[in-house]
Amino acid sequence: MKGGAHFLVGFVLLALASSFASAYDPSPLQDFCVAIKDAKDGVFVNGKFCKDSMLVTANDFSFSGLNIAGNTSNQVGSNVTLLNVDKIPGLNTLGISLARIDFAPYGVAIAALSSQNPGVITIANAVFGSNPPINPHVLTKAFQLDKNVVNYLQKQF
Repeated sequence: MKGGAHFLVGFVLLALASSFASAYDPSPLQDFCVAIKDAKDGVFVNGKFCKDSMLVTANDFSFSGLNIAGNTSNQVGSNVTLLNVDKIPGLNTLGISLARIDFAPYGVAIAALSSQNPGVITIANAVFGSNPPINPHVLTKAFQLDKNVVNYLQKQF
């Protein structure tokens, strides 16, 4: 009997402990939640207010102009056209975004597309054009460049 009581106490403690330790990614709350800017009629989900599902149209899930090339006559020779929930409201709660990246010959671009509202980061701007500027001695050591090259690159921005 004494062994049975220990087993029962151990089982109850294990059951209580495991109920506090569950973790998972939440599933989507609904099929879609078209984002709107006006808060008076919507429900707040995922950082945006949702449009009434009876008022949703196909235009909420489309974007016109992604077929048009962007201007690549800039320092990095590329253009990123980012489409997120602000431009395609139907993407709200789906956790995705789209981008078109146009390159000139030898152009470069870094784009992060891992969420509903990603950012675009150009490494050259972030490193050599930061404000306040990064100490040239740090950049010289980090990129193994001559100090004159680092100074030249920082002046480009």
